[in-house]
Amino acid sequence: MGVVVQKYGGTSVGSVERIKNVARRVVETRRQGNQVVVVVSAMSGETDRLITLANEINPRHNRREHDMLVSSGEQVSISLLAMAIEGLGEKAVSLLGSQVSIKTDSDHSRARITEIGGERIRRALADDYIVVVAGFQGVNEAGDITTLGRGGSDTSAVAVAAALPADVCEIYTDVDGIYTTDPNICDKARKLERISYEEMLELASLGAKVLQIRSVEFAKKYGIPLHVRSSFSDSQGTIVCREEECMEKAIVSGVAYSKSDAKITICGIPDRPGIAASIFTAIADQGIVVDMIIQNISDEGLTDLTFTVPKLDYDQALEALEKFNREVGARQIVGDRNIAKVSIVGIGMRTHANVASRMFQALARENINIMMISTSEIKVSCVIEEKYTELAVRVLHDEFDLAGEGTNEDD
Repeated sequence: MGVVVQKYGGTSVGSVERIKNVARRVVETRRQGNQVVVVVSAMSGETDRLITLANEINPRHNRREHDMLVSSGEQVSISLLAMAIEGLGEKAVSLLGSQVSIKTDSDHSRARITEIGGERIRRALADDYIVVVAGFQGVNEAGDITTLGRGGSDTSAVAVAAALPADVCEIYTDVDGIYTTDPNICDKARKLERISYEEMLELASLGAKVLQIRSVEFAKKYGIPLHVRSSFSDSQGTIVCREEECMEKAIVSGVAYSKSDAKITICGIPDRPGIAASIFTAIADQGIVVDMIIQNISDEGLTDLTFTVPKLDYDQALEALEKFNREVGARQIVGDRNIAKVSIVGIGMRTHANVASRMFQALARENINIMMISTSEIKVSCVIEEKYTELAVRVLHDEFDLAGEGTNEDD
């Protein structure tokens, strides 16, 4: 008998009929001889509805009350699912994050899990219950409800799987696996059978929305295999696992893109020690995360510094930099919201030297200008004009033959 953790997102439980469909899947897994824990999101649209209500009541509401409100969506879905499972003849019990003892820090609306006490789940499993757990939520040391941020149910599921520990964590969603790129903009996108934790972490951080990045971090840390699959079909999905367990050894495994960044350039900064530290301290003090950074060669004691920030934080970043500029006296600060980041990712890039040049040449053939470049051991990212995003994705998908079954080796 194995221990299986299954996670179902909001779309999967978006109606009574879909909740009943999930119940049938869960019961089938139980009757195959497994102990089953199910982690469930709020019904699709419910969290957004609650946030809208909060903003109508008080647009400047505090984050503790925000968490108290939006966490109620999961309470509805877990109780309904438990009822549906009981209707099929199996015992089920629903548990909130606080009842499972999913402990977090106190950073409301984006809390991080610090500990999970899995004893109550284990007792219920031993008594032949299917355990239905509210995703997305936990409790801090003060006993206040916290939420984990968008996609937090993925993290909840993997954390529960690690605490038990489970044999596998199945992430059910409205897509049937992880693709070489977004099928909505590239009809040649191919579903991957397996992908490494490292590659999935890069893809998630670079814009792929199938898995929440913290869930992949948990899975990698504790060695929990993830199976990403559709809740609307019985087809096999994609296994996220250790690198040595991955069968596909392509140079490039996927192309990711993101339109959620903005670019800022500070021109004519005095080139002296401590200036860069002052700039990024001013931004960090606002809680803004900086991604790509480029500094030009100094000319006559001045230099230019370019970096990217989340588009939602763009205005706040500019405001912080204007205050910095009054103290330092840079020539000017310019920004650009109309950018996108396209990236290629693959563990095979570690042993192939010309991957970046192929990427740059492919973009150049389409007259797509590269504004910024960032690399790691298994990825190359380029900032381009936003209007070329979809073209760039298709061009790179073709360049590395990601539609085929080969290893996209060099010619």
